[in-house]
Amino acid sequence: MALTTSKMFPLYTVAPEFNLLDVNLHQESSLQELRGKKGTLIVFMCNHCPFVIHLLSHFTKFALELKPKGISTIAISSNDIDNYPKDNPDHMIELSKEYNFSFPYLYDPTQKIAKAYDAACTPDFYLFNDQNKLVYRGRYDTSRPQLVTPITGEDIRNAALNLVNKKPISENQFPSMGCNIKWK
Repeated sequence: MALTTSKMFPLYTVAPEFNLLDVNLHQESSLQELRGKKGTLIVFMCNHCPFVIHLLSHFTKFALELKPKGISTIAISSNDIDNYPKDNPDHMIELSKEYNFSFPYLYDPTQKIAKAYDAACTPDFYLFNDQNKLVYRGRYDTSRPQLVTPITGEDIRNAALNLVNKKPISENQFPSMGCNIKWK
């Protein structure tokens, strides 16, 4: 594991389009089909990263809270499955069942989508408004696997609630931190 921080994709960038395999539905889904009425939270993640696993239970509950507020959640795995077989689509299905994902888990086999979003680590969070413009990117909160800091989701929660309530979202945002994306 190489500890990596997110690259902080420029705010107000329009979300790059995609059409990726939803591993649970066994069909391709696009951003346009999956986006939320008020916003869309995209997270680049994988199955084995300790930073992802650390917050996954909390995150899946948070995604459920966002849904009735008009914000959809989309998870994308872009890791190289030849060298990291635990991240293959069969294991993605297992993880989504284990944690009862209420959101699609998409597979990016060419890694073109991760590159389009300038994703660097897992987890890497991106919150887009109803115009598909980036309003938040960065960390979930200050908790980490080895820290005793409780998982709150405070950073992303504040951004999402401000988005829903049409309040300003602070541009003082902090990078996410986790395992590097496993590039081919």
